[in-house]
Formats: sequence, structure tokens, C-alpha cells
Amino acid sequence: MKIAIPVDEKRLESNVCASFGRTPCFLVYDVESNESVFIDNSAAASTGGAGIKAAQAIVDSKASALLTPRLGENAADVLKSAGIKIYKTTSASAKENIDAFVAGKLSLLDEIHAGFHGRGGK
Repeated sequence: MKIAIPVDEKRLESNVCASFGRTPCFLVYDVESNESVFIDNSAAASTGGAGIKAAQAIVDSKASALLTPRLGENAADVLKSAGIKIYKTTSASAKENIDAFVAGKLSLLDEIHAGFHGRGGK
């Protein structure tokens, strides 16, 4: 199973990025093989629709789950329609969130916000 996480840097010990659509890159981690792949987020510089574009990148990565601190409803709709489960991260590193996910300690993200729609998320 592959999981995706928005991260600030291309390393397992990176912080989880607070902004899904504007994250610099995504970590796609295979929990069976322990392989990591980093995908640059081309949506980060978009003037609009960054969340939807970023969500499509997650779909294209073949991830089965997304670990993120928050998510807009348009991005959530894209992910849910692809059958990707969305989990809420803790304030720990990407690696610590992966370990928590594997141990079954992360809960599903149930608070989806309306999105920022061009207003910026920071």
C-alpha cells in the first residue's frame, strides 16, 4: 500500500506541510517495501485550483491513503472519488506519521474546510 504526505523537504524526517495544495512536494511511501519517492508539486505555483491539481497528483501516484493536517473540500472530493482515504496527521515528522499510520493510530480526517479559493492558505 502506498501513502502520500505533503512535506516541506525531500526527506523522511521532514515536517508535514500545513498546506496540502501549496506543499513543495509529496512523499509517496510504500509501507510494504519501505520505499520512498518524492514528487514535486507542480500545483504549488498555481494561481488557482492548487488543491485540485495536487489531489490529481496523489491519484496519479497510485497512493491508497493521504496523510495531511487539513484539506479543502474540492481536493477532498477528487481524492474520495478515487477511493483514497484521508487521515489526519499529528504535528510530528513525516516518518513519525508513517509509523503512526502503520500502527493504526491516525484517525480519518473528518474536518474538511471550504478551501481558500485563491486567497492563499498561509
